[in-house]
Amino acid sequence: MRSTAGEHYPALDHLRALAALMVFCWHFLHFTNGYPVPFGQAAAFFALFPLALLDEGHVGVSLFMTLSGYLFAKLLDGKNISYPRFLFNRALRLLPLLLFVVALDLIFALFSAAPGAEVKNQLLALVRGLVFPSLPHGGWSITVEWHFYLLLPLLLLLARKSLWNMALVLACAILTRYLWHREYGEVQNLAYFTIIGRIDQFVLGMLACHLPRRILRPATGDVGVGVAALAFCIFYWMFDARGGFMRSPGYPSGNPLWIVMGSVEGVFFALFIAWYDRREPCAPHRNRNSRACSGVSLFLARIGEYSYSIYLLHMFFVFHAARFIHERIMDISHFLVALPWALLCFLLMLPLARLSHHCIELPFMQWRKPYIIEREKPAGSPDRSMEKRP
Repeated sequence: MRSTAGEHYPALDHLRALAALMVFCWHFLHFTNGYPVPFGQAAAFFALFPLALLDEGHVGVSLFMTLSGYLFAKLLDGKNISYPRFLFNRALRLLPLLLFVVALDLIFALFSAAPGAEVKNQLLALVRGLVFPSLPHGGWSITVEWHFYLLLPLLLLLARKSLWNMALVLACAILTRYLWHREYGEVQNLAYFTIIGRIDQFVLGMLACHLPRRILRPATGDVGVGVAALAFCIFYWMFDARGGFMRSPGYPSGNPLWIVMGSVEGVFFALFIAWYDRREPCAPHRNRNSRACSGVSLFLARIGEYSYSIYLLHMFFVFHAARFIHERIMDISHFLVALPWALLCFLLMLPLARLSHHCIELPFMQWRKPYIIEREKPAGSPDRSMEKRP
């Protein structure tokens, strides 16, 4: 997906595709409190430890949010922007499909057993969704994303003055969650569903954009990221084995790990995003802000472009697909049996996501306005716009 300024980063689309797949697998495998696949099966054998990230696929939301922080730091850092235009463009990007999903929910509510009560509940959730995580079908994360946009000018200003200011933001967020946990005995909902928990991932994504290239150079960066990936996979394998998202020991969990869970996820994903983005998996395009993809890379980039439609629309289908396969075709209660079916259903959803992207998302994005304000040249500076480029 190209930004308003024309930049296109296929590597980030690849990572969006991965995030969408993780969330899809989470819902396919466990949509009704461990049905059709009981929780924690990926932790039964250590050989499966990388797959624990799919067994706990809710972590894909963390990848999405860290990506947002990284992308907007990359696009906006050091530039003057028209903030109203920026918000206008983000509304054009997010609201049409979100409102379409809400409208579908209202239509389904009209055909429910108690339509009046259902419609009232849906409208109440829509109003509360401006502040609270009540929007349906994963729409709660759009509320968190929007809260990040409201904070973005302040975060960019703090980062511009000193990156240590961002560390202070992280410390304040962790302290807030610690105090909440001490007061109420649990912090899982606050950490997972609100900006108070997710701000770590946005901020760490922004910080990753400032990582010096020497840290991620091929000679040592690949090894460092590989070690971090191994440690993160083992960490999530242990988390899955000890209860995971839904069973640690109950829901919501009193486990103090949730005080820093967003930070742990954000640190790894921020490092991974910066490393993968700088590997530049696609060839240079004649537009210096773009990369040209082909083959598997192009396919993954396309999935990344459709990831927003996959994210918001999959919950209309994924639960029914898992139930149908489990009850009508074969027993998929084992993780290793269900996972290939999840991948197949994910691929089968791509035509619908493509249709949604082209018919609902793209038409509104044609109305976007440039929000980066070009700096005025000092008086008397030479005009080099007509010089031949090498």
